[in-house]
Amino acid sequence: MPKKTTPKSALPSSTRVRLPKVFRDARGDIIPLVDDTVMRSALLITSKKGAVRANHYHKTDWHFCYVLSGEIEYFERPVGSKRKPKRMTFKQGDMFFTPPMVEHTMLFPKDTAFLTLSRNPRNPAAYEKDLVRVELVKP
Repeated sequence: MPKKTTPKSALPSSTRVRLPKVFRDARGDIIPLVDDTVMRSALLITSKKGAVRANHYHKTDWHFCYVLSGEIEYFERPVGSKRKPKRMTFKQGDMFFTPPMVEHTMLFPKDTAFLTLSRNPRNPAAYEKDLVRVELVKP
């Protein structure tokens, strides 16, 4: 059976992801985060105030990040660029997308919890094989 992949047209064309309308009724809310996208990993990550994550890029992997609580200062630039990285802030309820071959770093000005939904599996061997470490932002 051929491996199922997500067509590029189904992936966001910008970092900040605009979420579709929330379905709300008397029972509560349903917030569609990612539909029609093939993923092999879903992680809940917590980060302490002052922590730094990433400072790397992925050769083939991509990921959506949805902020459950706290705040993420996110920095990105294309692989190999010498320009200053673009800085964005994401707060509770925000979602962002990182494609392959984009250097990225996350700084946490507050204790934060977020979901990461990824194309590739995140077991240590697969993750490290696809990862290239960089020092985009110094801790």
